[in-house]
Amino acid sequence: MADELNTGLSQNFIHNFIDEDLAEGGRCEGMKVHTRFPPEPNGYLHIGHCKALTIDFGTAEKYHGLCNLRMDDTNPTKEDVEYVEAIKEDIHWLGFDWDDRFYYASDYFEKMYEYAEGLIRKGLAYVCQLTPEQFREYRGDVTTPARSPYRDRPMEESLDLFRRMRAGEFPNGAMTLRARIDLASGNFNMRDPVIYRINHAHHHRQGDKWCIYPMYDFAHPIEDALEGITHSLCSLEFEDHRPLYDWVVSNVDIPYHKPRQIEFARLGINYTVMSKRKLRQLVEEGRVSGWDDPRMPTLCGLRRRGYTPASIRNFCERIGVAKNTNTIEYAFLEHCLREDLNETAQRMMAVLRPVKLTITNYPEGMSETFEVENNPNRPEDGMRTVTFSRSLWIEADDFLAQPIPKYKRLYPDGPECRLKGAYLITCTGFNTDENGNVTEVLATYDPESRGGNPADGRKVKGATIHWVDAATAVDAEVRLYDSLFSDPEPDAAGKDFLECLNPDSLEILTDAKVEAALASARSSDHFQFMRQGYFCADSRDSRPDHLVFNRSVSLTDGFKA
Repeated sequence: MADELNTGLSQNFIHNFIDEDLAEGGRCEGMKVHTRFPPEPNGYLHIGHCKALTIDFGTAEKYHGLCNLRMDDTNPTKEDVEYVEAIKEDIHWLGFDWDDRFYYASDYFEKMYEYAEGLIRKGLAYVCQLTPEQFREYRGDVTTPARSPYRDRPMEESLDLFRRMRAGEFPNGAMTLRARIDLASGNFNMRDPVIYRINHAHHHRQGDKWCIYPMYDFAHPIEDALEGITHSLCSLEFEDHRPLYDWVVSNVDIPYHKPRQIEFARLGINYTVMSKRKLRQLVEEGRVSGWDDPRMPTLCGLRRRGYTPASIRNFCERIGVAKNTNTIEYAFLEHCLREDLNETAQRMMAVLRPVKLTITNYPEGMSETFEVENNPNRPEDGMRTVTFSRSLWIEADDFLAQPIPKYKRLYPDGPECRLKGAYLITCTGFNTDENGNVTEVLATYDPESRGGNPADGRKVKGATIHWVDAATAVDAEVRLYDSLFSDPEPDAAGKDFLECLNPDSLEILTDAKVEAALASARSSDHFQFMRQGYFCADSRDSRPDHLVFNRSVSLTDGFKA
């Protein structure tokens, strides 16, 4: 039945339900598991959607079934083809595919309209003319039933008005079509819910053909049933809507197997907002550079920052599938990325805050090369050649004119230090500008310590520091990213999420020096800058004549298991 080794997807309560359905005598005995991922194309996918699409596509893979991609485009106000294409790109980037099973909710508008007329004829729907204010007033409460003076409107009259709604005779808000279920239900979603509303808006695919649009709770079960979905997997906020889902598929005239809705808890991550409305506000107000800003939780933003598909899928798998809502540490997402990049990223040397190091006893005009490994975890990645000369770049904080206690890097008359993979050096002095800023560190080297190992085997007391040859170094801009929000719960009730923005979420270093090999870096390449973190070339701004690197994640792991 299920192949645990197929995707690595672990067993969870959803799979337990599916196993029951597939068992002998179960509701899906002999059927192929068929799921769907139905995003609304009104924004870009974010890490919260990742959990849902991993569950939808991953479950289909696990059971050797099918998964459809469907654009839930029943609300024309904010939907756009730009978002459609971005969603498709993001899903493919994560490694999932829908083959030829790509649909739009709007593909079914005519069918949905027919089913709505069918409900009217059965006495199960009616046209209501309550204003929005009256609708709220007549909604009732837990002890008082809802009411509508139009509930007993004759079928022929409702059918005529519904057809005139479609013809565009009435303005927005003048009328709705409501399902006739139970005004006294303890579940307010069943108190004669609206299933169609008037909306004179241009649709990104249908143009101006329609001025009435189905509500999600009516459209979604119909779409699932028409596509032969066996298991409609959705987030927990739809649990109270499940009776309506079942009511729709049971009462419209679809002669197909009825899908089963199963709910799971949404993904919550601290220091993050998941609302597309709030993310759009950040973009539209210019508080970030766009939907793909590397600080955004969108998949395009995470991709631009340097997150890998493997790290995100691993994150979604390891957080599990549960019924209870919980908040995951953002540090765990970083932990998953760090694990992946530690195994796969090439090691490079880059100096982010450079100061010149001159080796005074190294012959002027001389140059040599060293062979260094690309990744100690992957011998198959081989070696690369780096150049070495009298003038190098080192990190400014690898030198102090006046050392502090336990400082083991460079300072005048300090301990011998090891230049990574090259030689042992000893600091002899420094030069400053007119403002007292250090402009050059002076040192001597031991010619008998090539490779960083002294010929006499003496113990090196100083630290190992990285460097870049000044003769071949390439200039680069480096962007250091931190959390977009300084508050761990920016989305909590009563908070203005904009006031929780982190003013230090981005630091730009414009004078970095990197190895010459990085001049050809592509955005799909991942690097560990030694002692600095993991980086990638920026997909939007980096060019051969102006390299820009984004820090994906630091070397220090802040996640505590």
